Amino acid sequence: MREGEVEKLRAVVRDCLGKHLYSSAIFFADKLATLAGNATQDLYMQAQALYLGKQYRRALHLLRRHHLVSADLRFRYLAAKCLEEVKEWDECLAMLGDGVVDEEGNVQMTDDQDTEFLDRDVEEREINIGAAICLLRGRAFEALENRARALRWFKAALKADPYCYEAFEHLVDNHMLTSDEEASLLYSLKFDPEDHWLSLLYSCRAKKYGQLAAIESKFAELEREPDESQLEDDSVGCSLKDNNDVVACRADLLYHRGEFQRCYDTTKALLEKDPYHLTCMPLHIGAALELGRKNELFLRAHNLVQEYPNKAIAWFAVGCYYYCIRQFDHARRYFCKATTLEGSFAPAWLGFGNAYAAQDESDQAMAAYRTAARLFAGCHLPALCIGMEYLRTNNLNLAEQFLMQAKSICSTDPVVYNELGVMAFRNKDYEAAARWLRKALSLAPPPLTEAWEPTVVNLAHTLRKLKSYVEAISMYEKALALYPKGASTYAALGFTHHLQGSTGKAIDFYHKALGLKSDDTFTAEMLTTALTEECTRLSSAPDSQFFSLGVGLP
Repeated sequence: MREGEVEKLRAVVRDCLGKHLYSSAIFFADKLATLAGNATQDLYMQAQALYLGKQYRRALHLLRRHHLVSADLRFRYLAAKCLEEVKEWDECLAMLGDGVVDEEGNVQMTDDQDTEFLDRDVEEREINIGAAICLLRGRAFEALENRARALRWFKAALKADPYCYEAFEHLVDNHMLTSDEEASLLYSLKFDPEDHWLSLLYSCRAKKYGQLAAIESKFAELEREPDESQLEDDSVGCSLKDNNDVVACRADLLYHRGEFQRCYDTTKALLEKDPYHLTCMPLHIGAALELGRKNELFLRAHNLVQEYPNKAIAWFAVGCYYYCIRQFDHARRYFCKATTLEGSFAPAWLGFGNAYAAQDESDQAMAAYRTAARLFAGCHLPALCIGMEYLRTNNLNLAEQFLMQAKSICSTDPVVYNELGVMAFRNKDYEAAARWLRKALSLAPPPLTEAWEPTVVNLAHTLRKLKSYVEAISMYEKALALYPKGASTYAALGFTHHLQGSTGKAIDFYHKALGLKSDDTFTAEMLTTALTEECTRLSSAPDSQFFSLGVGLP
């Protein structure tokens, strides 16, 4: 066959692949390989067409039949990808060959050809094949539940080529590293000067447990419009202000700072532009759940189940809807389905445990939280939830152990300090409780919202126990400003005035508390006591007290 005709047929195959006409590509690639005498490049194109057409066994057989697996690293990688698709993980690792990665994530390959591809310079901006192989090894070890080795290979992939975003995504979304470990890894990556934007985006995408000012400065640099002088410099010169991923990163920051309304508004605007932005979706669903937006949860869950019935996020959304309407049995069922579909989906594991905890089923809740703690070692939330569950069951020693573990992973979460304060209060260590609770309020994002009212009330209770009545009254009033319908807060405020001897003010606040919650036994009893004391005081007062204006009886 003439060379021109062969080139024409190759162009047809490439065009079919580009237009996603995979059956056509497979048909013409098969004829091309035969007519061109089974040239290596044509066999590779045929194997690619078979892979894209989801004929994985056939592609693997083609590569083996022509003894191409050992001929070129590209063929070996493609064969390993076929084995990945058919879930033959051990054979996939054997196909990729041996390799060693040290604690720092640097790769030492036992195969000279692998080393060549890892070390070679990439003239055009293409993903290093060595990085792709490290990523595939990591995926295989993750599927085999060897998370320690998976972690090493994902780090190796990212170090081999910072453009290997999938490796970064595995490390961050699966919470495989702590905040400090993520920062150390990002610092070790070798970005080109023109890739400064990518370094910033990775930093914003990673855990946001650091200083707020540093994170905000990175967002500002990403979103800054370039001026004319910057346009001449390749290292800067782009603005990602309206990029969906950057907006999702900012929403993530808002969510973890407890600013749920702003997070919800941000994600809602993003989803109006991109209704199926899956990275943003868990944040939107979580914020909607915190705000009690059950209609939004229902509609979002319905759409996700229609479009993505095989993804965990769809059933997680359904579980959140049922959790919002307090049908916890149904919520557990759908959270369980989400974890079955994607065992590495952290929100579903936490939701699963929370649904059990909501019905006081402590053992099952603990099982879910412990699984999450094992799978997501870099996330502090499982340890926090375990500590809170031990606190609820009054196991204070174990509660302290897990709460301190959560604090060591994330030292900037005010919820952790609130729970430590509650634990210290129950241990009757009121000085320590006050310190923890003040720390929690100092870390809460200003201005304080209704979500932080329990923390303010906790601090007020603690100050009352320390007999700092004036400051306790101030904190109770601050809590009422955040949530004016807090019957228990009115009762506690009345009790504090009662302890000071101000029975008149105490009676007023007891009445307000009973007006909001008429069946409160403690408040009713204290009101009776205060009225008795006030009547006794007034009856024992001298007559002159009743005629202070100088007007006597006729």
